[in-house]
Amino acid sequence: MLARFVAAVAAMVVVVAASNILVLFPLQVQLGSVNLADLLTWGAFTFPFAFLVTDLTNRYDGPRNARLVVLVGFLVGLGLSFYLSYRPLPWNAEGGPATTQRIALASAAAFLTGQLLDIAVFSRLRAAKAWFLPPLAGSLFGSLIDTAIFFTVAFAPALVGIDLLFGLADGSLAFPAPWLGVGPEVPLWISLASGDFLVKFLAALLLLAPYRALMGRIMPLPPLGARA
Repeated sequence: MLARFVAAVAAMVVVVAASNILVLFPLQVQLGSVNLADLLTWGAFTFPFAFLVTDLTNRYDGPRNARLVVLVGFLVGLGLSFYLSYRPLPWNAEGGPATTQRIALASAAAFLTGQLLDIAVFSRLRAAKAWFLPPLAGSLFGSLIDTAIFFTVAFAPALVGIDLLFGLADGSLAFPAPWLGVGPEVPLWISLASGDFLVKFLAALLLLAPYRALMGRIMPLPPLGARA
């Protein structure tokens, strides 16, 4: 059990640290008239694995241990994020470098809220007859709130005060870009948030496969009332 807990925490830290870095890099791919840099960052492909880790821990060891994995992974990941935050961003609204303390704060708030919501939804639906309902609903609700918090705090111009608090240049992404690469022009951070959630939605569906594959190896949990 200890080995499983350590493995879950390590996986969570890797996912959080990787996502914090990769969210700074737009996906520089052109699909016809659609520039995916206006739609996605690489972080959208890594963060959904945090929900897989949380859901498997919840099913193996219950919500109490799942919350512990989230909190320990958060603390370690937060420290690592702040360490990495002193490295320059590859791009910002002015095309020059900025630092990422604001990114780290946004990630921390979004991560905790999204993961704890995922655990709560999963636990509420644990007894559902459809095996896919708890992980799918938990991941979707968690992803929605995670995306909303992260992109608002990290890139919305209304919260530029966070950058000023650290004595940094404005890291907001308020300059216009086509919504989802094809729609009307909106602030870039809104387009990125929309694309990020779409990827997380698809990832929630795809990650049901490894979740299902591991279900056969999972010992049944005690009744829900016996756990916190």
